Amino acid sequence: MKLLKDILYKVAMNRVVGSTNVAIQNICFDSREVGQFSVFVAIRGTQSDGHDFIQQTVEKGVLAVVCEEIPEETAENVTYIETKDSNSALALMACNFYNNPSDKIKLIGITGTNGKTTTVTILHQLFMNLGHKCGLLSTVVNKIQREEIPSTHTTPNPLELNRLLRQMVDEECTHCFMEVSSHALVQRRTEGVNFKIGIFTNITHEHLDYHGTFDEYIKAKKMLFDDLGANSFALLNRDDFHNEVMVQNTKAEVYTYGLKTMADFKCKIIENDFTGLLLNIDNQEVWTRLIGRFNAYNVLTAYSAAKILEEDSTEILTEISKLTPVRGRFQQIKASNGITGIVDYAHTPDALLKVLETINEIKNGDQKVFTIVGCGGNRDKTKRPEMAKIAVNNSDKVILTSDNPRHEDPEAIIADMEKGVEPVNSKKTLAITNRKEAIKAAVSQAQPDDIILIAGKGHETYQLIGDKVLDFNDMEILTEYLKQFAS
Repeated sequence: MKLLKDILYKVAMNRVVGSTNVAIQNICFDSREVGQFSVFVAIRGTQSDGHDFIQQTVEKGVLAVVCEEIPEETAENVTYIETKDSNSALALMACNFYNNPSDKIKLIGITGTNGKTTTVTILHQLFMNLGHKCGLLSTVVNKIQREEIPSTHTTPNPLELNRLLRQMVDEECTHCFMEVSSHALVQRRTEGVNFKIGIFTNITHEHLDYHGTFDEYIKAKKMLFDDLGANSFALLNRDDFHNEVMVQNTKAEVYTYGLKTMADFKCKIIENDFTGLLLNIDNQEVWTRLIGRFNAYNVLTAYSAAKILEEDSTEILTEISKLTPVRGRFQQIKASNGITGIVDYAHTPDALLKVLETINEIKNGDQKVFTIVGCGGNRDKTKRPEMAKIAVNNSDKVILTSDNPRHEDPEAIIADMEKGVEPVNSKKTLAITNRKEAIKAAVSQAQPDDIILIAGKGHETYQLIGDKVLDFNDMEILTEYLKQFAS
């Protein structure tokens, strides 16, 4: 238990009603989790407003309430703290409650539209193999060393984040590699967290349903670097022309990496095929099983971060050569008749383009490319035609299908995508709403040695339809049909 006044350290308070000299056992922002010795933080969310549940938490016996507006009627035995921003307050309180674990671990945060998951996973593998005890916070899974912990968000809420960091520190982890989403930055989930390195990968069209405009999306990503301290480092992809904007206001020491432009850390692709990449990094050749130009960037990012953290170049490159591909990121399966199946998380126009460009760069002239792609429901509608256009322009056959339709009509989503298909390409485009049937159709039509890309869901093992979460695994279904049709 901790005193409320200690948990509130650095929280901006407008006014306080009651005593802060009370012992607190836990912090809650979900009214359903409130119990004795709790402090409830009222958050204004997109679906509900925690302020509407303050009285309910009081009736449950909450000791204190942090909110942006103190109710007109207050309870005598409850302390009320008014703050300008409850999200910020929650984050700072979480840091204090768990004794600021980010101060005791080298925390590397990675933001950008594409490449975050692969890069943090590479870094975790790399540093574990270099002999360090490490943590991982990612879209796919969270890890404390080798122990896997299910992940529900790209970036955990502040309480979960600090609890996991605390556990890592207690288990003597020295490094943690973490994805930092734009949503998390805007919602201040990482406020008060001490990053040793902030990394920017790239920024393209994504999440405009949430941020409204591309400029606001850029501003969100920039917040990671605005908050870095003078003892931290910023590592930027210099090939993305937004890189300079990211560090306009940073106090951190800035480093850059790139394949095309002058940078502190450089990489050249020597060979690129379906077995992997041969790269020249720092005038040393290294082979990796990761495939494609986009993975050359991911490998270079990991190498650059490791160098900033003062690891030995030769040892870094030796371990890079041992890295295994990330689940759901250009994950391959080969059928007995030579058909290559690829499952990839590409769910943005830029990511889809990069995956298809990679496939077309390394395939032979006779191989046909089948692409199965959909778009999520209740998400940015403007990217739907663009996704279809990219798929059609870079594939021999395209099947438009469902992704996670959520509460939208999947056929309406497909209709939005079809707006990006020019009449001349309509003959090579097919719409099959059922995703399993779409995969079956592609496999049954493909000829020996052809390539099938299933884009959008990657590592996900479910499909969101309405309020239902249904079991669905692209790789498992693809494997099943390849055995059935391609043997």
